[in-house]
Amino acid sequence: MREQAVGLVNKYLQSEHLIKHSYAVEAVMKALGNKLEPEKSDDWALAGLLHDLDSDMLDYKNNQEESKLHGIKTIELLKNEGFGNDYIYQAIKAHNEDNGTKRISTIDKAIYAADPITGFITAIALVYPDKKLSSVKVKSITKRMKELKFAAGANRDAMRSIEELGIPFAEFAQLSLEAMQEISDELGL
Repeated sequence: MREQAVGLVNKYLQSEHLIKHSYAVEAVMKALGNKLEPEKSDDWALAGLLHDLDSDMLDYKNNQEESKLHGIKTIELLKNEGFGNDYIYQAIKAHNEDNGTKRISTIDKAIYAADPITGFITAIALVYPDKKLSSVKVKSITKRMKELKFAAGANRDAMRSIEELGIPFAEFAQLSLEAMQEISDELGL
């Protein structure tokens, strides 16, 4: 199934940045799934990998109307491809609060937090001279959370929302960093 999902990522996403982001969210979601719902961790990973499939089709960051479609359009694409299930679809819709989808299940809450932390960790890695994830420490992540001008677009409330699942933020930062470090070559970091 993952091979088919990767094929869909390559079919619908043109930007290297979005593809790498998709892989990063997949890695973090897989790690969270293994911790919180091991029997469904493959679905967690797929939701992470596919969550932004519509990003090159919608100008959702600059257009409020298109922002309401982000996630919903991804589900249309997946259904047209005959891929996925309702569990994955719900999580993908739930990662974007602009489309009105409520975060109900554990996976919904996890993907909402996992999406922004990958970009945040990447931003931290890029300020180091070697631009490598191996240089990033959990302490750097927790410290930078307090620096509101650093990666100002990163939704800190979404990242901190992981605590609703009983995971302290520092533990989430460590889990996310380690998951991304495991695929650092794929991420070019």
